[in-house]
Amino acid sequence: MSAPTPRPRRLPRSPVVLHDGQWWLVGRAGSIPAADPAFTTGLDDFAQAMAAADRAIHDLRTRQSEPSGFDPAGRR
Repeated sequence: MSAPTPRPRRLPRSPVVLHDGQWWLVGRAGSIPAADPAFTTGLDDFAQAMAAADRAIHDLRTRQSEPSGFDPAGRR
């Protein structure tokens, strides 16, 4: 059985999608691949920063939902 095909990832609030390792600019008239190395490097960096921010927000929300006397190290 083959591995599932990863779904395309769209950068939030942008016309840019990462599909099979290639950035694409998407519009009503169609899509074109982003080919400029400086631009695609910037997109990679931005996508990594967005993922890190999403993880940080998830961690903060998880900590906020824990009981107030909870200490991950088991101390009170």
